[in-house]
Amino acid sequence: MNTGLKTDELNPYDVIVCGAGHAGCEAALAASRCGAEVLILTGNLDTVAQMSCNPAIGGQAKGQIVREIDALGGEMALNTDLSAIQFKLLNSSKGPAVQAPRAQCDKKAYQLRMKHVLELNENITTFQSIVDGLIIKKDKCVGVKTTLGINFYGKSIVVTTGTFLRALMHVGKEKAEGGRLGDHVAKGLSADFTEYGIELNRFKTGTPPRLLGRSINFEKTETQYGDKEPTKFAFYDTRNQEMFHVEQKGRWFHVEQSQPLPTVQCFTTRTTSQTAEIINKNLHLSPLYKGDISGTGPRYCPSVEDKIVRFGEKEGHRIYLEPEGINTDEWYVNGLSTSLPFDVQKDVVQSIPGLEQAIIIRPAYAVEYDYANPTQLTRSLESLKIESLFFAGQINGTSGYEEAAAQGLVAGINSARKALDQNPIIFGRDEGYIGVLIDDLVTKGTTEPYRMFTSRAEYRLLFNHTSSELRYLPKLQIINLVSRERKQAIVSKAKLINEWVLRMRTEKVYANDTYADLVKRGENEMVLPEDFRKLHKETRSEILYRVKYEGYLLRELKNIDRMKDSERIKIPKSFSYEDIPGLRKESAEKLSVIKPETLAQANRISGVNPSDISVLMILLAKSNTN
Repeated sequence: MNTGLKTDELNPYDVIVCGAGHAGCEAALAASRCGAEVLILTGNLDTVAQMSCNPAIGGQAKGQIVREIDALGGEMALNTDLSAIQFKLLNSSKGPAVQAPRAQCDKKAYQLRMKHVLELNENITTFQSIVDGLIIKKDKCVGVKTTLGINFYGKSIVVTTGTFLRALMHVGKEKAEGGRLGDHVAKGLSADFTEYGIELNRFKTGTPPRLLGRSINFEKTETQYGDKEPTKFAFYDTRNQEMFHVEQKGRWFHVEQSQPLPTVQCFTTRTTSQTAEIINKNLHLSPLYKGDISGTGPRYCPSVEDKIVRFGEKEGHRIYLEPEGINTDEWYVNGLSTSLPFDVQKDVVQSIPGLEQAIIIRPAYAVEYDYANPTQLTRSLESLKIESLFFAGQINGTSGYEEAAAQGLVAGINSARKALDQNPIIFGRDEGYIGVLIDDLVTKGTTEPYRMFTSRAEYRLLFNHTSSELRYLPKLQIINLVSRERKQAIVSKAKLINEWVLRMRTEKVYANDTYADLVKRGENEMVLPEDFRKLHKETRSEILYRVKYEGYLLRELKNIDRMKDSERIKIPKSFSYEDIPGLRKESAEKLSVIKPETLAQANRISGVNPSDISVLMILLAKSNTN
């Protein structure tokens, strides 16, 4: 239990987390739940877990990631469920493997609950101060410097600084330092990273204007209703009565509230030919098109200028109007990200049906910031350059709250295990989207803000969102991230599912048909046994998925078995790729930089071809024999 702020080098924290966004919160909570004493530093305690962009969680592949975070004892799923004001299951008409939950949240409710969860955790100390530098001794990070002149010391350091490293905001020709409107900028860390050999590059992101709801004419828009039966993110069937972590029993308000927030509607409209005309006329004023912004922006969340230029043949682009909360009349204009001057923003907004009289209460802007090339990390998210230094979130070149939170969880686990002299936990591509995300980053790197899609996962049929707890059960047997009761409930759930799948395959009904035959034919669930229909919805869904897609799933499992052969061939950290006969120079250079941990990881590096892998396989076999 923490007894107060510590600045003694001889009495360090186990883990220091720099930044309290979505990555930082998950990192601090995961580390503390692994038994580490944690200090989390942030430039502003009022923006902990701030939803800087759209107050929404989930979506394609992202929703699956959030369910995986919950399966591993993270907080994002619960926090979303308890602050959501609209739920929607995306791709509901398609197969379960690509179905993904999404929720619109009350941004303040989300933020305040997450802050309270951190405050109530007895292993976590929160403190408001900007981290301005690293303390390095013998190529190992042992602490951080702050702008208050206070140094803090830790056995492991996790950097989750988001978009704040040398951040520059753009609205037309106007520029201001800061990673978020009204917030600070961090400069010193970038200088230290460069000094210690960590390569930095620039990315950009953007956000649309916010509007005053009473100035919107919703009669000219189309209503988007949420689902009547919400698909939530957290797994409640295995929580029983002990739904939440002990630290979440709030003193001042109930963070484990049982009553959901009121639900709301969202709305859609479209840009017009007038919108395109205004933008084309003023492109020369856009910082991106003027060349004022050098950073690469997100391909899958382009600015409205990019949409108009790249897809000029389209009559219009869909715009989503989404509320920021139930106690505010501020509305998010999804799809209208821009950095054009404010007077042009006003004209653009008022050229859209329903927004003719709309009042902008926050301008749109673009943010340019430093990120660290993620190929400089191991799969535990520890730096290859500096021992005990971990990176998570947008500093690794990703976009999205969900991707950041997943990295924070992994960095939190492994920073705690590093501090406690335990081996790192590696998440494989065959286990879930979290493993795909991290392997993509550290093996392939990224030249644009990385966003997860189902298509990035070669085993995505195995990653349906209802199976997350079952896939990560082996990890939960190693890491104490969930209660003993919940772990046992997951074990029982896995056993029950296996028993039912076997029964469906073997029990005969209707002459020669089995229950599995009925499921594969799409028969109504009422033909299935009554005791099956009484099972929890989560359990029923997983059983039906395994039965219906049995052939496809078995094929995926066989592919994983083949892949594991090369995953088992480890490459020593000290392995030298220089002057190896038959190994191309380009491959040797990339292998030397990325330092793959296994032959399978080496095979996934862009530019390393099969002949290079064959050479490595022979050399590694010889070294193992010797």
